[in-house]
Amino acid sequence: MTVRNYKVMLKELYAELLKLETEKEAELFLEDLCTIKELEAMSQRLKAAKMLLAGKTYNEVVEETEISSATLARVSKCVRYGNGGYKKIITKQKDE
Repeated sequence: MTVRNYKVMLKELYAELLKLETEKEAELFLEDLCTIKELEAMSQRLKAAKMLLAGKTYNEVVEETEISSATLARVSKCVRYGNGGYKKIITKQKDE
């Protein structure tokens, strides 16, 4: 797959995600799109990001989420230095 095709397909995925209006629609779509392991990993990362943003320690996050230290380090790096995606979605959830 070329980089161009990859980018086009990603844009299509993002556009389809924006069509989701309810939690049930998101559940149905993501369960069809992803494996159980992929959903588990994504939900684990989101929970870890929420906990880090709430000031929890690495040990508390690992204990509650059972996330690997390598994955937690990546989540932490994204929370601190990434594009702001975690902060944006977590803040948006709090506002609604």
